[in-house]
Amino acid sequence: MPVNSFDDYPMSWKPTLHKTSKPIYQSLASQLESDIKNGTLQPGTMLPPQRELADYLDINLSTISKAFKLCEQKGLLSASIGRGTFVSSGVRSNSILLNGINDIPTNEPIIEMGAILPTLEEGEMITDFMQSILKEPNSYQYLNYSSPMGSDFQQECARDWLMKGLCHVDRDQILFSNGSQNALCCILSSLFHTGDKIATTSLVYPGIKTIAMMLGIQLIPIPLDKNTFTINSLRNICKTENIKGLYLIPDYHNPTTNTMSLALRKEVASFSIEKNLLIIEDSINTLLKEDSLVLPPIQSFAPDHTIYIMSLSKTISPGLRTAILATPKRYTKAVAVAIYNNTIAISTLMTECAARLIHSGLAEKIRTKRRDEIIKRNKLADTILAGFLTPCEKYCNLRFLNLPDYFTGTSFELCARQAGVQVYAAERFAIGNCQVPPAVRIAITSPRSFTEYQDGLKRLKSLLKNTNDFTYL
Repeated sequence: MPVNSFDDYPMSWKPTLHKTSKPIYQSLASQLESDIKNGTLQPGTMLPPQRELADYLDINLSTISKAFKLCEQKGLLSASIGRGTFVSSGVRSNSILLNGINDIPTNEPIIEMGAILPTLEEGEMITDFMQSILKEPNSYQYLNYSSPMGSDFQQECARDWLMKGLCHVDRDQILFSNGSQNALCCILSSLFHTGDKIATTSLVYPGIKTIAMMLGIQLIPIPLDKNTFTINSLRNICKTENIKGLYLIPDYHNPTTNTMSLALRKEVASFSIEKNLLIIEDSINTLLKEDSLVLPPIQSFAPDHTIYIMSLSKTISPGLRTAILATPKRYTKAVAVAIYNNTIAISTLMTECAARLIHSGLAEKIRTKRRDEIIKRNKLADTILAGFLTPCEKYCNLRFLNLPDYFTGTSFELCARQAGVQVYAAERFAIGNCQVPPAVRIAITSPRSFTEYQDGLKRLKSLLKNTNDFTYL
């Protein structure tokens, strides 16, 4: 059908065909990506039906389908059978907030409450411990290459640490990686393929978004209701989508702070066995809990279908760049090869240091001190930001700040930055065409001192109460 017959026809997107050496579908995909990122197409916009676009451009339907597929794999679009194709909810937040944030004038250093960092005091204990290792005879051996399986000693220490999270595995199921982000990248690259679909919560840790986008893996949102989901919502997704895996954070979910109930953990495990789904269980925050509050992981109910990741970054130190993976035996070799292919070797020094910290009991001492500081900081947050925070356990290192309806998460993040505080908008965590709540995530342990933390909370409270004093987008 000629394009001019659509002159007065309402369409949310009217692309143009340009002369280019690239295939038409790639050219259209580039144009669609550009229009999304520059704001021509806003998050949540419903795109015209593919057949309608094909008629408008007088090209094959398959060309439109290929263009949409490319953008879906980059996380730009969210397609739902029977509902249509939409611009993903959080698609522009990172580019706006990361590329444009430095243009916002500030009169003083930024108080970091966006990136999740542990408090600094315990770092001195770790550096002293590391220096004692380096003073040993033959300490140079820790600068050599190392296998992702680690040594027998390292495996045994890692096994003891996993057991604190109620994860029980044989030593030969344990692998080490250079942090949880490295672990996620290696798991996705080795066990999934371009175009595969992984279900996860509609608000989720942004690191999994960037990895999935890089590998062309689609994240399919499980809708949240009161910061959790139901097994029925997961079942409904699997009826319409060819889901190959699940990515879940059961304890102190990032960003909502929710802890998954024991009943839901069992249901998810049973469902994964029924549908033969691979679960990636991210337990980065589990050991911030008191031992008596730690719930059995999903892995304990579906050990052959779950890869369990326990990073040391939040409980001990991010600088150790060490994560422990408990893998089903059928996946151990493939993931180990992926770790080797991605990094050649894990850091021998850091892995040995982590193992000795665990063996000596110092890791447990650091864990206790971190919990004590989190309790103290949560108590202050509950006082200063009363009425705005989602309730959570006192050991949680995150807070979800609910905003008045005249704010979006993005506008409040920019406003807070102007006021000298970095927080992260809910839009950063959104996938698919989900409903994004007006909220931001606060990392309560990141400010360098308790005084700085208190100052940051007061600035946020001032923003919430005196919006006329600030401009925001």
